[in-house]
Amino acid sequence: MVAIAEEFQFQAETRQLLDLMIHSLYTNREIFLRELISNSSDALDRLRFEALMNPELIAGDDRYEIRLEVDKQAGTLSISDTGIGMSREEVISNIGTIAKSGTRELREKIKEEQSGQMLADFIGQFGVGFYSSFMVADKVTLLTRRAGESTATAWESTGDGTYRISEAERDGRGTTITLHLKPISSEDGGDDFTSQWVLSRIVKKHSDFVAYPIICKFEREEQAQDVNDKDAKPTIVIEDKILNSMKPIWTCAPGEVSDTEYAEFYRHISNDWNEPLKTIVLKAEGTAEYQALLFIPSKAPRDLYYPTADVGLRLYAKRIMIVPHSEELLPTYLRFVRGVVDSADLPLNISRQMLQQDRHISQIRKWLTKKILDSLQEMYERDFEKYLLFWAEFGRVLKEGVSSDFDNKDRILPLLLFQSSNDPEKLTTLKDYVERMKEGQDEIYYLTGESRSVVENSPHLEAFKQQGYEVLYLVEPVDELLVQSVMDFDGKRLKSAGKGTIKLGSEEEKEKTEAELKEKEEQASGLLEALQKILDENVKQVRLSTRLVSSPACLVGNEMDYSPQLERFLQKGKGGGPKQRRILELNPNHVIFQRLQEHFQKNSQDIKIEEAAELLLGYALLAEGSELADPARFNQLLIGALVQNLSLVQ
Repeated sequence: MVAIAEEFQFQAETRQLLDLMIHSLYTNREIFLRELISNSSDALDRLRFEALMNPELIAGDDRYEIRLEVDKQAGTLSISDTGIGMSREEVISNIGTIAKSGTRELREKIKEEQSGQMLADFIGQFGVGFYSSFMVADKVTLLTRRAGESTATAWESTGDGTYRISEAERDGRGTTITLHLKPISSEDGGDDFTSQWVLSRIVKKHSDFVAYPIICKFEREEQAQDVNDKDAKPTIVIEDKILNSMKPIWTCAPGEVSDTEYAEFYRHISNDWNEPLKTIVLKAEGTAEYQALLFIPSKAPRDLYYPTADVGLRLYAKRIMIVPHSEELLPTYLRFVRGVVDSADLPLNISRQMLQQDRHISQIRKWLTKKILDSLQEMYERDFEKYLLFWAEFGRVLKEGVSSDFDNKDRILPLLLFQSSNDPEKLTTLKDYVERMKEGQDEIYYLTGESRSVVENSPHLEAFKQQGYEVLYLVEPVDELLVQSVMDFDGKRLKSAGKGTIKLGSEEEKEKTEAELKEKEEQASGLLEALQKILDENVKQVRLSTRLVSSPACLVGNEMDYSPQLERFLQKGKGGGPKQRRILELNPNHVIFQRLQEHFQKNSQDIKIEEAAELLLGYALLAEGSELADPARFNQLLIGALVQNLSLVQ
């Protein structure tokens, strides 16, 4: 009986991607084999993992291998594995569509650059490795049978926008992908992918440390045993040959592995085809014995901030992978680290719950965290330019550790970089800030906001700029958590320029400023009380300011209040957040306040005082980047003030 094939359409983005691969010319076509071998290795990893819980999946066949088979006459290359295989639904889901984000960006970059090396860098990164087959093949067929199932599924496509699926038969579990190769052309490199030597070279270059044997049939001549028989012809012997070393790279001494080999292994486990920024090789002996090979990427993955992203190191027990993404091995703020950990002390059938409670895992986590932070400190001290590259990609994530990892808080703080008023281009550390502090200054000043431009132009900083005090600009959402967790550094208290009262200068200058302010507040007490009564719904106090120089007003909070930015974040969350009444500070030296005070002394009941109060509140909200409570009312008052001002000019 011949199975009836059903025809399906590729997802739109998949179809466009195939069209680019088929009709564009690429110089690095050999990467297709790297991708298919990587997929086979992942299928074997998954089988080994699922078989720990369900040994019946490998009943009768415990082979874990990848085979390359060629047919020169037919012009085909097949890649087979004994991995987990796929069901019919999984074939449609995994092959017919591209679920990962970023595919549109990939297509656009291919169109813009038409670069073969660029394609090599992006294929694995975007999870489209299977489709690279169409760079070398006119037609691709796939035969797969999922472990534990009796029926197989056949898939076939010529990359024309459609694919066909039918029920089939396969001896045993696993997947076989057969490429019907395009004719060899000298214009595109001329590699013959049916050549055992070409395949051997590619495997050695890209997949030497894959943990499973990659087997290919090799031909060799065997001389006749009778050396006196001159007419005897050598016998052609065909035998299996393992093309890769299979030695786990993390068990090798660093001197035995080249940077290129480390980079290839990183690409294999991370699907990131950029070079890693730093490689960390670890070996611990004692209470908990383990080996680890860790990589700090040079580029942040697109799902770095996705709660559903697969993060965590690969965990091996005696060189057998037991968890593909172990989140227990590192704290969440180090989730960008990729690599493997191999421990001889863990049982092969350990469950996730047991993993969370295992004392060896706890010890490994502690030491891995320490070693990674030590490596970052070394990078900071010895190669600051490289550290800046790291910071640009992962600085926001590292800041999370200050509020979540109390044990390593003092290790993390010296590694943090901040924007500041000291230099518009260079970042600074807390240590450098402290070294630049003015004589007698005992607080580290900072201000949070949505961007440098918003913070830099905030009226809260006018007195700081006038007197030459440096202020840190904290412009990332995570900074709000950071300042809640860091009360001081090197004995200097962190102080928000937008909270509490500000006292700058020497002790003598502070006393003088305080005395002058107190005198002005006594003189304007009636006006301040009237303004408080008018604005009581929105502010809890109206007072005079020492932080304003050129602006008429600003809003500040008490020391324990939320910042405006954090308040907005909380209000956007589920159920909203608290609505705070803050303090309206007025500049006693500004012409607006002085005219307002004069007007109040003449007619304290004038409606214009109420209108001026509302305008000042609106101004203060806009100056800090907050929203107006009633934009229509503010616009009405502003137009009225403009009309009156223009009338006075006439």
